[in-house]
Amino acid sequence: MAKTLLFDALREAIEEEMAINSSVLVIGEDVGHYGGSYKVTKGLHAKYGDLRVLDTPIAENSFTGMAIGAAMTGLRPIVEGMNMSFLLLAFNQISNNAGMLRYTSGGNFTIPIVIRGPGGVGRQLGAEHSQRLEAYFQAIPGLKIVACSTPYNAKGLLKSAIRDNNPVVFFEHVLLYNLQSDIPDHDYLLALDQAELVREGKDVTILTYSRMRHHVIQAVDMLVGEGYNPEIIDLISLKPLDMQTISQSIRKTHKVIIVEECMKTAGIGAELIAQINETVFDYLDHPVVRLSSQDIPTPYNGSLEKETVIHPHQIQQAVRDIVKAKTSI
Repeated sequence: MAKTLLFDALREAIEEEMAINSSVLVIGEDVGHYGGSYKVTKGLHAKYGDLRVLDTPIAENSFTGMAIGAAMTGLRPIVEGMNMSFLLLAFNQISNNAGMLRYTSGGNFTIPIVIRGPGGVGRQLGAEHSQRLEAYFQAIPGLKIVACSTPYNAKGLLKSAIRDNNPVVFFEHVLLYNLQSDIPDHDYLLALDQAELVREGKDVTILTYSRMRHHVIQAVDMLVGEGYNPEIIDLISLKPLDMQTISQSIRKTHKVIIVEECMKTAGIGAELIAQINETVFDYLDHPVVRLSSQDIPTPYNGSLEKETVIHPHQIQQAVRDIVKAKTSI
């Protein structure tokens, strides 16, 4: 085991896959000589050169389209968005091409592409650099969507995404890059479609992902001292949702809290509630509680920005309220 920062874990994943498979390449703005805005691709250009680490113009629609075409020919491109918000400029290519071509070609083409980069609410990055695009991409048929949350799962998931024959949108949170933890020295892969049971409990199921995993853990650490026993599940896979793991937990706890940084309206939590109601409604003893970000562009002002997202004290209060509540369904 070795202590590793999350951005280093991502770089290790890319470098290891490039070493064993010559069809893997990296495409994006400043990914080469500069080493990426958050240093995820640092050192790769010196090792692999211009043909496998391509610095592009500031034209997301063009280089994303080029990467999809490269994937159709058998290459395995990794597209880095300098900020995931910028990939809205390539929404047409991601939706009409990456998501559809395997189907519209009758299976004649596979699209083994990974589209990754930083997103989420940072620290005073402004509205256009603080978007949470999970729900935007979740609506696109044909995509897999993954949100990493620790150095360990970041490396294992990215390696699996690179090897997958389907387009994978890979979300990294801008405030987690300097998160450090132990990861194995040996090669390992993690399933792209499985949630992680972070903590077993019996009082209430807390569903979360990305940065909010750490807010939930902080809140639960305090709640345990008060005698509460929540169960924590990191969704990891946002499309498809791992309803088997989620349903198994709900059948045990009978109560659910969703904690997300996504917007409340039409967010990941909204889809979760719909699927929970369709599959395990009869096991619920209380309506699902949803803690989501405000439906506004993220303010630049630090105090206002802080008010738009969920914090541990709000999670603690939600757990207290739902555990103490009498059965209402």
